[in-house]
Amino acid sequence: MPVKFDEICEAFEFVNFGGLGENQAFLDLETGAIYYQSDYMDEEEELPEDLDTSDRYISIPDQRDLDLGRRLVDRFVRQYLPDEIGKVRTIFSRSGAYARFKDLLEYRDLLEQWYAFESEAKNRELREWCEMNSIDLEEDGV
Repeated sequence: MPVKFDEICEAFEFVNFGGLGENQAFLDLETGAIYYQSDYMDEEEELPEDLDTSDRYISIPDQRDLDLGRRLVDRFVRQYLPDEIGKVRTIFSRSGAYARFKDLLEYRDLLEQWYAFESEAKNRELREWCEMNSIDLEEDGV
């Protein structure tokens, strides 16, 4: 059953919102339905009883699973800010690094390039993940 790529992207964003493991999403490989689970949902949707025991469901990955964290930052810095590699390493040696990194990008007028770079990488890695898991994608408007 084809799944809309936008729905996979939405589920990925949900999984990555909040802390590690707070949100999860599962794709039903037979129907294409996506089930959401969160530590913070008041009214949690009904999850299939066989979610943990059936091969029919696959967990939507998070950004760490797709290597979209620090390594992505390093690739961006090598391409757009090669003279700032040391400064960025220092930024990431303390907590709150992403906010400070984005402050640096804003100061250097590179924040929009970062968002485009990040989005392109996310889409590429999610498509690869879908292909590796034999998930048939339906594009918007198709």
